[in-house]
Amino acid sequence: MEERTRAYLRGRFRDHYRRAELTMPPLAERREWGYIPWSSGGTTMVRHQSLLELGAVESFLERERPRHVYFSAGVYHDPGANAMEAKGWRGSDLVFDLDADHLPGVDPDTTSYADMLEACKDALFKLLSFLEDDFGFEDLTIAFSGGRGYHVHVRDDGVRTLDREARREIVDYVRGVDVTADRVVDTETVVGEAGRTSPADKRTLDTSGGWSARVHRRVVDLVEELEAVDEATAKERLQSFEGIGAGRSEAIANAIAENAGAVRAGNVDVHGSFKGLVEALVEETVAEESAPIDEPVTTDTHRLIRLPGSLHGGSGLAVTRIDREDLADFDPMVDAVPETFRGNEIHVEVTDLSGLAPFEDDQLGIVEVGGDSFSVGPGTQLLPEPVAIFLMTRDRAEKEKE
Repeated sequence: MEERTRAYLRGRFRDHYRRAELTMPPLAERREWGYIPWSSGGTTMVRHQSLLELGAVESFLERERPRHVYFSAGVYHDPGANAMEAKGWRGSDLVFDLDADHLPGVDPDTTSYADMLEACKDALFKLLSFLEDDFGFEDLTIAFSGGRGYHVHVRDDGVRTLDREARREIVDYVRGVDVTADRVVDTETVVGEAGRTSPADKRTLDTSGGWSARVHRRVVDLVEELEAVDEATAKERLQSFEGIGAGRSEAIANAIAENAGAVRAGNVDVHGSFKGLVEALVEETVAEESAPIDEPVTTDTHRLIRLPGSLHGGSGLAVTRIDREDLADFDPMVDAVPETFRGNEIHVEVTDLSGLAPFEDDQLGIVEVGGDSFSVGPGTQLLPEPVAIFLMTRDRAEKEKE
């Protein structure tokens, strides 16, 4: 990035911070703060700062106009101490990070920015399902990261002092690590049944919650799907699962038809082959419902996280807090575009089209910002400022010489 481009971005970031509405975390004075300046020497972070050193955050941001701004998930007795062991840890938010880099089926080199964010939003809803339904967390703060994903902060009292291992257990649960049929099926030994001289095992899916209930919902959905089609189609559907051939599909179909009520109640003992179907549905459930969160972010009790209201120096978009009821309609490429940049046009020299959505002409790329699509090609162009800043912050363009 050339110096005139950096100077322009510094100035426009300052203009943003003059009017920005920041969402400060609770106990902000007990948190560590950090930032990355607009410098030519790379992305060195200045950290171990406290509000005692920085002063009012709004004034600091307007004065320093940094490229990135962070605060700590952790709360400390002395947040400005240079050594972690000297800070005096008092607890941490439980933070989850979803980033397009970690999503299955998404290639940052070939997937458009807008499509990556849409895939990340789908993963966010999966994560929230775990946090709200399985764990019952209530104090959640959701934010678009300004880059390629989303952050969720859990601040329920019960999680504040969890250590790394306890947080890793939550990570493993959300990601579906080691979720198998043996783990989700409850086995109960029953005795005293007529005609039996030895105890027997009764196997069921817990329908009340957790991964077991998620698998059970898929079992019920499959039962309803099979009931709605003819016998041949039902068998064909069952044979689409790995390990289920013609013989097993017929046995399972008959068992479901004769014991649909028991299956809906969670019983998996309706036929010996039914366990194979449950195993296949467990794999399907984990693949489709797990949330691919970034483990180190959640387990690190000292992690620094972006401040809502600040700008992301790799996109020019705002880190944006989102109310839960507004999440479905939230469009980051529209709603996270800073008002300061709207309504202006500037000349930039486009130098790189990599990472942009392809156009019919391979010499052009598509940028979707602010609710519109813009075709850009190499060389000097007059572009809406949000588009130009998006390209400059991603090292795809330079500010034209005045």
